[in-house]
Amino acid sequence: MTNPPTSSGLTGVAEAVRQAPGRGLPPVHLWHPEHCGEIDILIRADGVWMHEGSPIGRAELVRLFSTVLRKDPDGYHLVTPVEKLKIAVEDLPFRAVAVRENDGALVFTTDQGDEAVAGPDHAIVVETDAATGEPAPRVHVRGDLWARIARPVFYELVERAQEADGRLAVRSGGVTFPLGPKGAGL
Repeated sequence: MTNPPTSSGLTGVAEAVRQAPGRGLPPVHLWHPEHCGEIDILIRADGVWMHEGSPIGRAELVRLFSTVLRKDPDGYHLVTPVEKLKIAVEDLPFRAVAVRENDGALVFTTDQGDEAVAGPDHAIVVETDAATGEPAPRVHVRGDLWARIARPVFYELVERAQEADGRLAVRSGGVTFPLGPKGAGL
């Protein structure tokens, strides 16, 4: 049996995550501890994780925290079996920084090393700002967590796109995903 962390806050979360069983992602969807408050962690729109106003410099620690991130109706939280701490996220928690094709499917890699295969379980959504016409593409990663598709990756998608129903679209995993409104880019 796993012992609860001996400290709380950032150190407690790190200790609890290290004790999580297995090598995959911890089962945060099964953990329902009491809400313990907020922790001064912010994931900036550019993907940089901040703690108390300073960037978290250790990539391994950021990756560790990303594995216990969950979005609940009241916001984003770092969750362990014994602790739930609310954090702030400026845009989306992840960035899709690469895409490749594998057997007819688009595989996105996030800035934290997660992979999402676009298809029925991992949608690509492109919202367009009504005022500027600027696209805001994202891909589903896991749970209710999404990755903002980085501009160079979106350009790759546009290069792969075909016309479908008056829109530019890509296909992946048997699903067609429009990359913008009708007529855009045609």
